[in-house]
Amino acid sequence: MEALGLAEAPRDHPLLYPGVWPRESGLLDGDRLLPLDVLVHTDRVPVLAVGSNASPAQLRHKMAEFGITSPIPMVRARVTGIDVGVSAHVSRLGYVSASPFDAPDVVRELFLTWLDAEQLAVIDASEGVPLPNGNYRRVWLPAPEVRIEVGAQAGARMLLPGVYVYVNRHGVLHNGTDAPRTHPGQRALLTELLVGSARLRELFGVTPEEFCARARADRALCERGTRLFKEEKLVTVSGLERFVRVQQTGSPGIGASLSPPLM
Repeated sequence: MEALGLAEAPRDHPLLYPGVWPRESGLLDGDRLLPLDVLVHTDRVPVLAVGSNASPAQLRHKMAEFGITSPIPMVRARVTGIDVGVSAHVSRLGYVSASPFDAPDVVRELFLTWLDAEQLAVIDASEGVPLPNGNYRRVWLPAPEVRIEVGAQAGARMLLPGVYVYVNRHGVLHNGTDAPRTHPGQRALLTELLVGSARLRELFGVTPEEFCARARADRALCERGTRLFKEEKLVTVSGLERFVRVQQTGSPGIGASLSPPLM
C-alpha cells in the first residue's frame, strides 16, 4: 500500500481524515491492495463506506486490533441518493468524522466493503454499534431508496438490492439552514468550525492542529464538544433515521462480545 500512497491511516494522522482512498476496486490483503475481478460477493455483507472505512490503512488497523487477517474486497460503486455529511460528534481519534445523509438527487463515487461475519463484527464495534450510547447504528438502505451500481467502469453494470451504512446517532451538522453540510475534508472542516464558534475555540484551541491534539483520547473533552454542537444549534437530522432498526446480534452478528476499540 505504501507504493500506492495508501499506507497512512487517519487514526495516526487525524488531519488526513478520511484518508486516501484507492482509485479502483481492490482486495485488501494485509499490507497489499491486490487487483479484484469479482465485484459482488453473495457470501458477504455489503457495507457502504463514506469516511475512513474506505481508507485501506484505517481498515487494516481496525482488523489488526482483533487479529483479523482475512482479505476484504473493496469495490468502487456509483451511489445515488446518499451524500457525505459531518457527524455531530467529536471522535477520540482527534477528528470530526463523516456520516451519510439523505440526498435523493446526488450521485457519488464511494466504496463498498464486502465483509464476512468476523470483519463485520469488528467494524460494528469500531463504530459503537453494540453500545447503547455508541456513535453509530448500522442500517439497511434498500433499493430503490438508494441506487448502488458496481462495474460501470468496466462496462458490466450491476445494481444491488441495497446496502448497509452507519448512521450517526447524534445527527449531522447543518450548513446554516436545515440542510446537512457536506464534509470538505478535515483541515477545512475544523478551520470553518473553529472560526465560527468562540466556545469551540475555548475547548479545542484556534487551529486544526490544536483541535486534533486536544481531542485525541480525551473522552470528556470530546463529549463536551459533542454537546456543544447541540447547544449551539449546529445539528440537524440526516434523513436516514427512518431506516434505523434494532440490531439483532448474530444475523449478521454485531459482535456484542467485542470490546470496541478507541473511537
